[in-house]
Amino acid sequence: METKKTLREGYTTGSCAAAATKAALTALITGQVQTDATIRLPIGRVVTFSLASCSFEGETATAAVVKDGGDDPDATHGALIVSTVSWASSPGVHIDGGEGVGRVTKPGLPVPVGEAAINPVPRQMIREAVNEVLAQYGLHRGVNVVISVPGGEEIAKKTLNPRLGIMGGISILGTRGIVVPFSTAAYRASIVQALQVAKANGCRHVVITTGGRSEKYAMQEYPHLPEEAFIEMGDFVGFTLKQCKRLGIKMVSMVGMMGKFSKVAQGVMMVHSKSAPVDFGFLAALAEQAGASSALVAAVRGANTAAQVGDMMQEAGCTKFFELLCEACCRAALNEVGGGLTVATSIYTMNGQRLGKAVQIDGDDETDRRGS
Repeated sequence: METKKTLREGYTTGSCAAAATKAALTALITGQVQTDATIRLPIGRVVTFSLASCSFEGETATAAVVKDGGDDPDATHGALIVSTVSWASSPGVHIDGGEGVGRVTKPGLPVPVGEAAINPVPRQMIREAVNEVLAQYGLHRGVNVVISVPGGEEIAKKTLNPRLGIMGGISILGTRGIVVPFSTAAYRASIVQALQVAKANGCRHVVITTGGRSEKYAMQEYPHLPEEAFIEMGDFVGFTLKQCKRLGIKMVSMVGMMGKFSKVAQGVMMVHSKSAPVDFGFLAALAEQAGASSALVAAVRGANTAAQVGDMMQEAGCTKFFELLCEACCRAALNEVGGGLTVATSIYTMNGQRLGKAVQIDGDDETDRRGS
Protein backbone atom coordinates (compact mmCIF):
# COMPACT_ATOMS: atom_id res chain seq x y z
CA MET A 1 0.00 0.00 0.00
CA GLU A 2 1.34 3.42 -0.99
CA THR A 3 1.99 5.68 1.97
CA LYS A 4 1.02 9.33 1.72
CA LYS A 5 4.03 11.64 1.73
CA THR A 6 4.05 14.04 4.66
CA LEU A 7 4.54 17.59 3.44
CA ARG A 8 7.43 19.42 5.06
CA GLU A 9 6.69 22.59 7.01
CA GLY A 10 8.75 25.71 6.44
CA TYR A 11 9.42 28.93 8.32
CA THR A 12 8.03 32.41 7.79
CA THR A 13 10.03 35.45 6.74
CA GLY A 14 9.31 36.78 10.24
CA SER A 15 11.02 33.79 11.85
CA CYS A 16 14.02 34.16 9.55
CA ALA A 17 14.27 37.87 10.34
CA ALA A 18 14.16 37.24 14.10
CA ALA A 19 16.83 34.52 13.91
CA ALA A 20 19.11 36.69 11.76
CA THR A 21 18.63 39.59 14.20
CA LYS A 22 19.56 37.45 17.20
CA ALA A 23 22.72 36.23 15.45
CA ALA A 24 23.76 39.71 14.30
CA LEU A 25 23.31 41.24 17.75
CA THR A 26 25.19 38.38 19.38
CA ALA A 27 28.06 38.90 16.93
CA LEU A 28 28.06 42.65 17.62
CA ILE A 29 28.29 42.10 21.37
CA THR A 30 30.75 39.18 21.45
CA GLY A 31 32.88 40.00 18.43
CA GLN A 32 32.46 36.41 17.27
CA VAL A 33 30.96 35.23 13.96
CA GLN A 34 27.84 33.14 14.56
CA THR A 35 26.90 30.00 12.61
CA ASP A 36 23.34 29.54 13.89
CA ALA A 37 20.66 31.13 16.05
CA THR A 38 17.94 29.56 18.19
CA ILE A 39 14.60 31.32 18.70
CA ARG A 40 11.20 30.49 20.15
CA LEU A 41 8.37 30.68 17.60
CA PRO A 42 4.95 32.18 18.45
CA ILE A 43 3.51 28.63 18.58
CA GLY A 44 5.98 27.81 21.37
CA ARG A 45 8.35 25.68 19.31
CA VAL A 46 12.10 26.25 19.72
CA VAL A 47 13.96 26.17 16.39
CA THR A 48 17.62 26.59 15.44
CA PHE A 49 18.34 28.35 12.13
CA SER A 50 21.61 27.93 10.26
CA LEU A 51 23.08 31.18 8.99
CA ALA A 52 23.98 31.87 5.38
CA SER A 53 26.39 34.59 6.52
CA CYS A 54 27.45 36.60 9.54
CA SER A 55 29.84 39.54 9.79
CA PHE A 56 30.58 42.58 11.93
CA GLU A 57 32.55 45.77 11.63
CA GLY A 58 32.79 48.55 14.18
CA GLU A 59 29.36 49.30 15.60
CA THR A 60 27.41 47.26 13.04
CA ALA A 61 26.80 43.53 12.49
CA THR A 62 24.90 41.66 9.80
CA ALA A 63 23.54 38.11 9.60
CA ALA A 64 21.40 36.35 6.99
CA VAL A 65 19.12 33.31 6.86
CA VAL A 66 17.88 31.60 3.69
CA LYS A 67 14.07 31.41 3.77
CA ASP A 68 12.90 27.80 3.68
CA GLY A 69 9.22 27.58 2.78
CA GLY A 70 9.13 23.79 3.16
CA ASP A 71 6.86 22.11 0.64
CA ASP A 72 4.67 25.21 0.33
CA PRO A 73 4.64 26.93 -3.09
CA ASP A 74 5.95 30.19 -1.67
CA ALA A 75 7.30 33.11 -3.72
CA THR A 76 9.83 33.89 -0.99
CA HIS A 77 11.27 30.35 -0.75
CA GLY A 78 15.06 30.60 -1.11
CA ALA A 79 15.16 34.35 -0.48
CA LEU A 80 17.93 35.74 1.72
CA ILE A 81 16.51 37.45 4.82
CA VAL A 82 19.16 39.83 6.16
CA SER A 83 19.28 41.68 9.49
CA THR A 84 21.69 44.53 10.12
CA VAL A 85 21.93 45.73 13.72
CA SER A 86 23.64 48.70 15.28
CA TRP A 87 23.54 50.59 18.57
CA ALA A 88 20.89 53.29 18.80
CA SER A 89 21.21 56.65 20.53
CA SER A 90 17.78 56.23 22.16
CA PRO A 91 16.47 53.29 24.20
CA GLY A 92 14.27 50.56 22.74
CA VAL A 93 14.29 48.42 19.61
CA HIS A 94 13.95 50.47 16.41
CA ILE A 95 12.86 48.31 13.45
CA ASP A 96 12.92 49.38 9.80
CA GLY A 97 13.08 47.85 6.35
CA GLY A 98 15.95 48.12 3.91
CA GLU A 99 16.50 46.91 0.36
CA GLY A 100 13.79 44.55 -0.90
CA VAL A 101 11.36 45.11 1.98
CA GLY A 102 8.23 46.93 0.87
CA ARG A 103 6.79 50.11 2.32
CA VAL A 104 3.10 50.59 3.05
CA THR A 105 1.39 53.26 0.94
CA LYS A 106 -2.31 52.47 1.49
CA PRO A 107 -4.41 52.21 4.66
CA GLY A 108 -6.12 48.99 5.71
CA LEU A 109 -3.03 46.92 6.52
CA PRO A 110 -1.79 46.00 10.02
CA VAL A 111 1.17 48.36 9.53
CA PRO A 112 0.62 52.16 9.29
CA VAL A 113 1.15 54.02 6.00
CA GLY A 114 4.78 55.02 5.54
CA GLU A 115 6.28 52.21 7.60
CA ALA A 116 8.19 49.16 6.40
CA ALA A 117 5.95 46.18 5.62
CA ILE A 118 7.07 44.18 8.64
CA ASN A 119 3.92 42.84 10.27
CA PRO A 120 3.16 43.07 14.00
CA VAL A 121 4.06 39.48 14.97
CA PRO A 122 7.45 39.53 13.20
CA ARG A 123 8.15 42.91 14.84
CA GLN A 124 7.39 41.36 18.22
CA MET A 125 9.60 38.35 17.43
CA ILE A 126 12.48 40.67 16.49
CA ARG A 127 12.03 42.71 19.69
CA GLU A 128 12.00 39.53 21.79
CA ALA A 129 15.17 38.28 20.08
CA VAL A 130 16.94 41.58 20.79
CA ASN A 131 15.78 41.75 24.40
CA GLU A 132 16.81 38.13 25.02
CA VAL A 133 20.36 38.81 23.82
CA LEU A 134 20.64 42.09 25.77
CA ALA A 135 19.45 40.35 28.94
CA GLN A 136 21.90 37.49 28.38
CA TYR A 137 24.81 39.95 28.37
CA GLY A 138 23.39 42.31 31.00
CA LEU A 139 23.12 45.28 28.61
CA HIS A 140 20.61 48.11 28.55
CA ARG A 141 21.06 49.83 25.20
CA GLY A 142 18.92 50.91 22.28
CA VAL A 143 19.24 48.82 19.13
CA ASN A 144 18.54 49.62 15.47
CA VAL A 145 17.40 46.69 13.33
CA VAL A 146 17.12 46.93 9.55
CA ILE A 147 15.65 43.93 7.71
CA SER A 148 16.47 43.63 4.02
CA VAL A 149 15.84 41.06 1.26
CA PRO A 150 18.17 41.25 -1.75
CA GLY A 151 16.01 40.83 -4.85
CA GLY A 152 12.86 41.41 -2.81
CA GLU A 153 11.46 43.99 -5.21
CA GLU A 154 11.47 41.40 -8.01
CA ILE A 155 10.00 38.68 -5.77
CA ALA A 156 7.18 41.06 -4.77
CA LYS A 157 5.93 41.16 -8.38
CA LYS A 158 4.79 37.55 -7.86
CA THR A 159 2.71 38.51 -4.82
CA LEU A 160 -0.33 40.68 -4.08
CA ASN A 161 1.86 43.40 -2.57
CA PRO A 162 1.60 45.95 -5.41
CA ARG A 163 -2.22 45.60 -5.34
CA LEU A 164 -2.24 46.10 -1.58
CA GLY A 165 -0.13 49.24 -1.86
CA ILE A 166 3.07 47.67 -0.51
CA MET A 167 5.72 49.11 -2.81
CA GLY A 168 9.38 48.32 -3.30
CA GLY A 169 9.58 44.78 -2.00
CA ILE A 170 8.11 41.90 -0.05
CA SER A 171 6.42 41.86 3.34
CA ILE A 172 7.93 40.27 6.43
CA LEU A 173 5.06 38.07 7.54
CA GLY A 174 3.91 35.28 9.84
CA THR A 175 1.68 34.85 12.86
CA ARG A 176 2.72 31.34 13.94
CA GLY A 177 6.33 31.29 12.77
CA ILE A 178 5.86 28.25 10.53
CA VAL A 179 4.58 27.84 6.98
CA VAL A 180 2.01 25.04 6.69
CA PRO A 181 2.22 23.53 3.18
CA PHE A 182 -0.65 24.39 0.85
CA SER A 183 -2.34 26.21 3.68
CA THR A 184 -5.88 27.36 2.94
CA ALA A 185 -5.56 29.58 6.01
CA ALA A 186 -2.83 31.61 4.30
CA TYR A 187 -4.95 32.13 1.19
CA ARG A 188 -7.99 33.10 3.23
CA ALA A 189 -5.86 35.58 5.18
CA SER A 190 -4.74 37.19 1.92
CA ILE A 191 -8.39 37.56 0.84
CA VAL A 192 -9.31 39.25 4.12
CA GLN A 193 -6.32 41.58 3.87
CA ALA A 194 -7.19 42.55 0.29
CA LEU A 195 -10.81 43.26 1.28
CA GLN A 196 -9.68 45.36 4.26
CA VAL A 197 -7.48 47.44 1.95
CA ALA A 198 -10.39 47.87 -0.48
CA LYS A 199 -12.67 49.07 2.33
CA ALA A 200 -10.02 51.38 3.81
CA ASN A 201 -9.62 52.96 0.38
CA GLY A 202 -13.35 53.70 0.13
CA CYS A 203 -14.48 50.82 -2.10
CA ARG A 204 -18.19 50.14 -1.59
CA HIS A 205 -18.21 47.90 -4.68
CA VAL A 206 -15.74 45.04 -5.02
CA VAL A 207 -15.25 42.52 -7.81
CA ILE A 208 -14.33 38.99 -6.78
CA THR A 209 -12.78 36.66 -9.34
CA THR A 210 -11.64 33.04 -9.46
CA GLY A 211 -8.23 33.77 -11.01
CA GLY A 212 -5.98 36.03 -13.04
CA ARG A 213 -7.71 35.54 -16.37
CA SER A 214 -11.18 36.27 -15.00
CA GLU A 215 -9.75 39.29 -13.16
CA LYS A 216 -8.44 40.65 -16.45
CA TYR A 217 -11.93 40.41 -17.97
CA ALA A 218 -13.44 41.90 -14.81
CA MET A 219 -11.18 44.95 -15.08
CA GLN A 220 -12.35 45.44 -18.65
CA GLU A 221 -15.99 45.17 -17.54
CA TYR A 222 -15.58 47.56 -14.61
CA PRO A 223 -12.95 50.07 -15.82
CA HIS A 224 -14.25 52.78 -13.47
CA LEU A 225 -13.29 50.85 -10.32
CA PRO A 226 -9.87 51.30 -8.67
CA GLU A 227 -7.37 48.45 -8.64
CA GLU A 228 -7.99 47.78 -4.93
CA ALA A 229 -11.61 46.81 -5.73
CA PHE A 230 -10.53 43.63 -7.56
CA ILE A 231 -10.02 40.62 -5.30
CA GLU A 232 -8.82 37.17 -6.41
CA MET A 233 -10.87 34.77 -4.28
CA GLY A 234 -9.63 31.58 -5.94
CA ASP A 235 -11.93 28.72 -4.91
CA PHE A 236 -13.15 30.41 -1.70
CA VAL A 237 -16.43 31.86 -2.97
CA GLY A 238 -18.53 31.47 0.17
CA PHE A 239 -15.76 32.62 2.49
CA THR A 240 -15.14 35.74 0.38
CA LEU A 241 -18.83 36.64 0.18
CA LYS A 242 -19.18 36.34 3.97
CA GLN A 243 -16.12 38.55 4.51
CA CYS A 244 -17.61 41.16 2.15
CA LYS A 245 -20.79 41.24 4.19
CA ARG A 246 -18.88 41.31 7.50
CA LEU A 247 -16.89 44.32 6.32
CA GLY A 248 -20.02 46.18 5.22
CA ILE A 249 -19.27 46.17 1.47
CA LYS A 250 -22.60 46.78 -0.26
CA MET A 251 -22.04 45.68 -3.86
CA VAL A 252 -20.22 42.50 -4.89
CA SER A 253 -19.68 41.50 -8.51
CA MET A 254 -18.60 37.91 -9.18
CA VAL A 255 -16.69 37.27 -12.41
CA GLY A 256 -15.65 33.83 -13.58
CA MET A 257 -16.08 31.06 -16.11
CA MET A 258 -18.43 28.17 -16.75
CA GLY A 259 -16.64 25.47 -14.75
CA LYS A 260 -16.55 27.05 -11.33
CA PHE A 261 -19.65 29.20 -11.68
CA SER A 262 -21.71 26.16 -12.68
CA LYS A 263 -20.93 24.91 -9.17
CA VAL A 264 -21.72 28.28 -7.55
CA ALA A 265 -25.12 28.24 -9.28
CA GLN A 266 -25.83 24.94 -7.52
CA GLY A 267 -24.92 26.48 -4.15
CA VAL A 268 -21.41 24.96 -3.98
CA MET A 269 -19.29 27.68 -2.39
CA MET A 270 -15.89 25.94 -2.37
CA VAL A 271 -15.26 25.40 -6.07
CA HIS A 272 -11.96 23.48 -6.12
CA SER A 273 -11.96 20.81 -8.81
CA LYS A 274 -12.04 18.14 -6.09
CA SER A 275 -14.70 19.80 -3.92
CA ALA A 276 -17.81 18.76 -5.83
CA PRO A 277 -18.62 17.54 -9.34
CA VAL A 278 -20.54 19.68 -11.82
CA ASP A 279 -24.21 18.65 -11.71
CA PHE A 280 -25.08 18.11 -15.38
CA GLY A 281 -28.67 17.33 -14.43
CA PHE A 282 -28.92 20.82 -12.96
CA LEU A 283 -27.45 22.36 -16.14
CA ALA A 284 -29.80 20.27 -18.30
CA ALA A 285 -32.79 21.59 -16.32
CA LEU A 286 -31.57 25.16 -16.89
CA ALA A 287 -31.15 24.42 -20.61
CA GLU A 288 -34.71 23.12 -20.78
CA GLN A 289 -35.95 26.20 -18.91
CA ALA A 290 -34.06 28.36 -21.42
CA GLY A 291 -35.96 26.76 -24.33
CA ALA A 292 -33.33 24.31 -25.58
CA SER A 293 -34.47 21.40 -27.72
CA SER A 294 -34.93 17.98 -26.13
CA ALA A 295 -31.89 16.71 -28.06
CA LEU A 296 -29.76 19.57 -26.73
CA VAL A 297 -31.03 19.00 -23.19
CA ALA A 298 -30.04 15.35 -23.49
CA ALA A 299 -26.61 16.34 -24.81
CA VAL A 300 -26.10 18.64 -21.81
CA ARG A 301 -27.02 15.84 -19.45
CA GLY A 302 -24.34 13.65 -21.05
CA ALA A 303 -21.62 16.33 -21.30
CA ASN A 304 -18.14 15.89 -19.88
CA THR A 305 -17.41 19.45 -18.70
CA ALA A 306 -19.25 22.66 -17.93
CA ALA A 307 -17.20 24.43 -20.62
CA GLN A 308 -18.53 21.91 -23.14
CA VAL A 309 -22.08 22.79 -22.06
CA GLY A 310 -21.27 26.47 -22.61
CA ASP A 311 -20.02 25.71 -26.12
CA MET A 312 -23.20 23.76 -26.91
CA MET A 313 -25.40 26.63 -25.73
CA GLN A 314 -23.42 29.18 -27.71
CA GLU A 315 -23.58 27.13 -30.89
CA ALA A 316 -27.35 26.76 -30.46
CA GLY A 317 -27.75 30.51 -29.83
CA CYS A 318 -29.39 29.77 -26.49
CA THR A 319 -28.30 32.92 -24.65
CA LYS A 320 -31.15 32.64 -22.15
CA PHE A 321 -29.27 29.71 -20.56
CA PHE A 322 -26.39 31.97 -19.48
CA GLU A 323 -28.79 34.55 -18.04
CA LEU A 324 -30.47 31.86 -15.96
CA LEU A 325 -27.11 30.51 -14.83
CA CYS A 326 -25.98 33.99 -13.71
CA GLU A 327 -29.28 34.52 -11.88
CA ALA A 328 -28.80 31.20 -10.09
CA CYS A 329 -25.29 32.28 -9.01
CA CYS A 330 -26.67 35.53 -7.58
CA ARG A 331 -29.40 33.70 -5.67
CA ALA A 332 -26.95 31.17 -4.29
CA ALA A 333 -24.58 33.96 -3.20
CA LEU A 334 -27.33 35.86 -1.37
CA ASN A 335 -28.54 32.65 0.23
CA GLU A 336 -24.99 31.96 1.43
CA VAL A 337 -24.74 35.28 3.29
CA GLY A 338 -28.38 35.66 4.28
CA GLY A 339 -28.97 38.71 2.11
CA GLY A 340 -27.86 42.25 2.77
CA LEU A 341 -25.82 42.63 -0.42
CA THR A 342 -26.32 43.53 -4.04
CA VAL A 343 -24.72 40.74 -6.06
CA ALA A 344 -23.85 40.65 -9.75
CA THR A 345 -22.55 37.68 -11.72
CA SER A 346 -20.76 37.73 -15.07
CA ILE A 347 -19.68 34.55 -16.86
CA TYR A 348 -16.96 34.63 -19.52
CA THR A 349 -15.40 32.26 -22.01
CA MET A 350 -11.69 31.51 -21.81
CA ASN A 351 -11.03 34.02 -24.61
CA GLY A 352 -12.91 36.84 -22.90
CA GLN A 353 -16.40 36.79 -24.43
CA ARG A 354 -19.07 37.58 -21.88
CA LEU A 355 -21.77 34.93 -22.04
CA GLY A 356 -24.23 36.50 -19.63
CA LYS A 357 -24.76 38.76 -16.66
CA ALA A 358 -27.31 39.16 -13.88
CA VAL A 359 -27.75 41.46 -10.89
CA GLN A 360 -29.81 40.68 -7.81
CA ILE A 361 -30.67 42.95 -4.90
CA ASP A 362 -31.90 40.81 -2.01
CA GLY A 363 -34.24 38.78 -4.15
CA ASP A 364 -34.98 41.14 -7.06
CA ASP A 365 -33.55 39.94 -10.38
CA GLU A 366 -32.28 42.45 -12.90
CA THR A 367 -30.79 40.45 -15.76
CA ASP A 368 -28.47 42.04 -18.29
CA ARG A 369 -29.47 40.47 -21.61
CA ARG A 370 -26.78 42.13 -23.73
CA GLY A 371 -24.54 39.06 -23.39
CA SER A 372 -21.75 40.73 -25.41
